[in-house]
Amino acid sequence: MRARPLFAALLSLPLLALGCEQPSDKTATLAEKPIEKPSPPDSKPADKPAEKPAEKPAEKPVEGKKVALNKQKTLFMEILPGDKRRIHLDTEVCLREGPLELLMCKLNTKEHEAIFHADVDAREIHTALLAAKAKPGSVVKYTEDGKIFPPTGTKIKITLRYEKKPGEVVTVDAKEWVRNKRDGKALQYDWVFAGSQLIPDPLDDKKPPFYGANGGDVITVSNFPDAMLDLPINSPKDNSELAFDAWTERIPPLQTKVTLILEPVLDEKK
Repeated sequence: MRARPLFAALLSLPLLALGCEQPSDKTATLAEKPIEKPSPPDSKPADKPAEKPAEKPAEKPVEGKKVALNKQKTLFMEILPGDKRRIHLDTEVCLREGPLELLMCKLNTKEHEAIFHADVDAREIHTALLAAKAKPGSVVKYTEDGKIFPPTGTKIKITLRYEKKPGEVVTVDAKEWVRNKRDGKALQYDWVFAGSQLIPDPLDDKKPPFYGANGGDVITVSNFPDAMLDLPINSPKDNSELAFDAWTERIPPLQTKVTLILEPVLDEKK
């Protein structure tokens, strides 16, 4: 299969050109103000009736502007009028209840803690986001004195599109399926393009480095140093401090096909 010239050119770049970070024992100097580690969340969500997420009929896709970007045909680029670009990722529901560390993982990696999984190379998603004009920032940083620098990068709005019942395709904000254990409300933050990191082969330094998010941490809700998309807040990954769980009542049955639409929120200023 032939990819479009822009995508092919980006994919042919050395991994360092993708804006990934090399792992380091030292914390990078960041302009952002660090935040202190919060106290562990309550183990039970607030006792409130579940609110229905805002759903709407899916908009008609732009015909002729959606291009497959991988051989599995699970990753697509949609080019809208004005050269606005969105990434479409075909996934499947793999978890409906319990604590969450991820929104989406790569197939056969972390299905026990992610709502979705997808047959896709995370590096291809990274490259597609670059082609959609998103810029990678930085993964979470920790200092020896306990300070935390949250992830940064272009904000990525994630929308879910699926067939709720035969003939009825709806869209819903992905945050509506992630519940905050502290207050029982839906997730309030959009994701950022942290960009994961490159991990050298410990046995052969001549081999290409491994793209960290391919270990599973593609779109996370807990902070991971390998995350491609992460939340721009302090969200511990320790089991006793996990802040989010799956909003079971809002999530369709296991194996439901769901398209994740990744839309970079770009600065409109020239």
